[in-house]
Amino acid sequence: MFADYFQGRKVLVTGHTGFKGGWLLAWLKLLGAEIVGLALPPEGEGLFGDLEREDFFYSHMGDIRDKELVGEVFQEHQPEVVFHMAAQSLVRRGYRIPAETYETNVMGTVNVLEAVRQTGSVRVVVNVTSDKCYENREWEFGYRENDAMGGYDPYSSSKGCAELVAQAYERSFFSAPDSSAGTTGGGHPAKIASARSGNVIGGGDWAEDRIVPDCFRALRQGQDIQVRNPPAVRPWQHVLEPLSGYLWLAASMGAGKIDHRGGWNFGPGTDANKSVGHVVELLLGHWGRGEWRDGSGGVQPHEAGLLQLNCSKAAGLLGWNPVFSLPEAVRVTVDWYRASLAGGDFRCLEFTTGQIEDYQNRAREKEMPWAV
Repeated sequence: MFADYFQGRKVLVTGHTGFKGGWLLAWLKLLGAEIVGLALPPEGEGLFGDLEREDFFYSHMGDIRDKELVGEVFQEHQPEVVFHMAAQSLVRRGYRIPAETYETNVMGTVNVLEAVRQTGSVRVVVNVTSDKCYENREWEFGYRENDAMGGYDPYSSSKGCAELVAQAYERSFFSAPDSSAGTTGGGHPAKIASARSGNVIGGGDWAEDRIVPDCFRALRQGQDIQVRNPPAVRPWQHVLEPLSGYLWLAASMGAGKIDHRGGWNFGPGTDANKSVGHVVELLLGHWGRGEWRDGSGGVQPHEAGLLQLNCSKAAGLLGWNPVFSLPEAVRVTVDWYRASLAGGDFRCLEFTTGQIEDYQNRAREKEMPWAV
């Protein structure tokens, strides 16, 4: 169980002000970690704003494109575990600001790994990218970790580039020399792995151009939901699914239980590969009211029509499998927004932690190795 591994360990999370970062903060608190965050200030409302008031982590506001700042944060806090999640994470924004997207996602990753090289305390680095890092050929089967990196658009391409950066650093500066694996080594004891997940949903996400936030913004204002690409198929999963994979991967790496090298997919079962329209219907069914309309007319930037992950590596080597079905993931997401939007005495950290504990209990029932 990874709870024992994180108790009392210094953990640095880049991108902690984001959606996934906020959920990771709450889970690490539950696990007893000493938490440091490095990220830009949050844009508008979101989970982080509520968590920040609870004052259970040390927060640095800064840009990972600032190499000196990144290095200073590492030197000041001497973390043992690093989750690198800071990114420009939106496909459509990547079309608007392509240069900044590459600077953040590629050079930001370089800056983090350079800081790791100069920080002797670090033992584990999980570099979080995206399922969109693959050269997507719209195949009917899921992509495996050794499939080609690529990406049609700037965001997706930048994530493929970040994967190649992490691989080069791992082989050149962190791995023990191994001619059969193509590594030259570098003497630093840190282990580096990359993690890729599907489309995540969950409470507290208010980012632009994501379907769940779009839905709840419209529902809050009493408007119909505009759905840009209803037939597009995605691998949907609750945010706690990939986070359980990241945490278990980090704990297994730290304990020396696995060959950590390369990428790791953490996606849902094939029954969760559904269209955007299907997910919106599920959400409205749990919410109990609302309508949606096809908003795909006019000129739209390219977005993938079909993208799926093969997660047999994580299942076989880590014993990791998803816990929630897609309807369960949507229900839990709606429950969070319902409680939050009801106002009153909603306590964000308490409610979020409660959902994490419920998820852990479900995982124990299914005898997931990280939970028992």
